[in-house]
Amino acid sequence: MAPTDLFVAETTFFVRYAETDAMGIVHHASYIVYFEEGRSNYARQRGSDYALIEQSGHYLAVSEISARYLKPVTYGQQITVRCWLAAMQSRSLTFQYEIVTAADDARCVTGLSKHICITHDGHVTTIPAEWRAWGGTQPPRPQNS
Repeated sequence: MAPTDLFVAETTFFVRYAETDAMGIVHHASYIVYFEEGRSNYARQRGSDYALIEQSGHYLAVSEISARYLKPVTYGQQITVRCWLAAMQSRSLTFQYEIVTAADDARCVTGLSKHICITHDGHVTTIPAEWRAWGGTQPPRPQNS
């Protein structure tokens, strides 16, 4: 269940046919893409985005990712990806996710991803100070133009 004491970004969309398998169920790999979409939306709602992160000379490399499948999702269903920053250390971030059906808020998938901050030449580095405001409960910062 998404926390009530942290900022949670929500991204809602319809499942596309290309994201399903031969059984008409969302393919397990598609959920990882949904996590990425939720994480990207989280960054945008916090006043940044991945393009700005990369322009600043940094990447957030995935070091770990997991998903727990609770209920199948099918083509045409409207789902909501909830994403929040669960932990921040000097060089890493951990995001958690919950995917629910938009119609009845039924939990379908939960997951997490851990990311290491690296420079463009691959060296581990500290998370820039401006990203540290991403956590917490404060409302989203205005989006950069």
